[in-house]
Order: sequence, then structure tokens, then C-alpha cells
Amino acid sequence: MLSKKTQYAFHALIYLAENVDKGPILISEIASEKSISIKFLENILLELKNAGILGSKKGKGGGYYLMRTPKEIPLARIIRLLDGPIALLPCVSLNYYERCENCKDEAICGLHEVMSKVRDATLKLLENKSLKDILTRE
Repeated sequence: MLSKKTQYAFHALIYLAENVDKGPILISEIASEKSISIKFLENILLELKNAGILGSKKGKGGGYYLMRTPKEIPLARIIRLLDGPIALLPCVSLNYYERCENCKDEAICGLHEVMSKVRDATLKLLENKSLKDILTRE
């Protein structure tokens, strides 16, 4: 399940993409339009900026803007950045692997096998879908 943080990040990114012609957008505008707490949104946008997804400009005419086109922002990247692993179990995670405490042998664990397939299907979808795919639906 996506956290509120990630959901808000997607809402903010969509708003920035829809208003790209306006140039940098103030955090207060995004927060107001998307009904997100400014303080919470500040932290989210800072993480996105530190990851190179957003840029910011200070001073008059300042605000946040996309550093890449919506097509160049895969959904999987945003989810991993803000929520961590996409896999449902730590033993099947590609980037955050941890051995499960209760598992005696991953090679014969049925749950491991099924969750690996779930991970693969989920990743195939999320890595091939971008912010642009969300925008075309809105």
C-alpha cells in the first residue's frame, strides 16, 4: 500500500507537470491546490529535490519545478525513494534484501517463490509506467 507521503508526492508531481508552463511553483500553491500540509509537503519536495527529480529556485519567481519530463520519471523510482522496497517480503527485495527470520531455506520456500513472482510482475509494471501515464488519465 502506498503511504500518504508517496500519494502526496504523486499529487504534487502531477500538479507541477500540469503547470509546467507557469515556471517554478510556490510550495504554498501546491499545498493549497492539493490540500496538503505545507510542513509535510516541504519534507516530501525536499526529498524529491535531493533525488534530482525536482529543482528549486529561490527568491522572486521562485518555487519548485520538474527536472525531467513526466515520461522520464518512473513510478517505481518515486515509490522506492519515499516508501522503500516494492517487494512484499524482505527476502525477495532486489534493493533491500534481508533473510526472513522464520525461513529455514529460501530455495524450497513456497512463499518466497510466489512473492518473487509478485515482485517481478509489480516491478515490470511500475518500472515501465511513468508520471506521464498518470497525467494522461487525469
